[in-house]
Amino acid sequence: MSGRVALVTGAGGGIGRAVARQFALAGAKVVVHYRTAAAGAGAVVRAIEDDGGEAFAVGADLGREDECRRLVQAAAERFGRLDALVNNAGLQPTQDLAGMELADWRAVVDTNLSSVFSCTQAAAAVMRGQGGGSVTHIASIEGTRPARRHAHYASSKAAIIMHARAAALEYGEAGIRVNSVSPGLIDRDGLAEDWPEGVERWQRAAPLGRLGRATDVANACVFLASPLAAWISGHDLVVDGGVSARPTW
Repeated sequence: MSGRVALVTGAGGGIGRAVARQFALAGAKVVVHYRTAAAGAGAVVRAIEDDGGEAFAVGADLGREDECRRLVQAAAERFGRLDALVNNAGLQPTQDLAGMELADWRAVVDTNLSSVFSCTQAAAAVMRGQGGGSVTHIASIEGTRPARRHAHYASSKAAIIMHARAAALEYGEAGIRVNSVSPGLIDRDGLAEDWPEGVERWQRAAPLGRLGRATDVANACVFLASPLAAWISGHDLVVDGGVSARPTW
């Protein structure tokens, strides 16, 4: 990825932080987006710079279309081009479907899905002018395998997978590849303490016997944006340790 520029949304922590750092380690210049986690984004930039890479942070509210365009433009102006966009920003609240109100539904769908639409459209306009690029959406295995109390989240992730396919179809003639990555359960600090029963169930269900790591998702994103994936578009890459291969009956 040397000489290329990557923009990662929601990169102030968690999966986004790992994605940003892996792009930098692969040689890309990185734009680290955040909405409220300015300190986290700054720490990511410093870590990249400490490793000899180049990065800068940009704050933006991706619920606003004009902010999505401003973010993409800031990336292109700073580094002169934009080769890869990773749409990672999102919410994952839990709520019973029966008690959910339209405002609850919209809060998740607008953040998880509408921001993907707006950022992709803005990035594609830049990429079209330079002869192509790559867009990767962070979806979820819940886009095809729903979980209780995640109806709004799972629905938004299913739509993200289809958006990637639709965008791949329409932007392909401009040399723009669009894919999605669907992670399974990704480990984080305190997860085993917060949800011991769920972690234990996952470890039993996963053929590879462990939770995912943020770097597992990050590596998939770097691969899809790299020349190694030059003929891959409209694909959903599942990164779940084999859980989706497990029989449900």
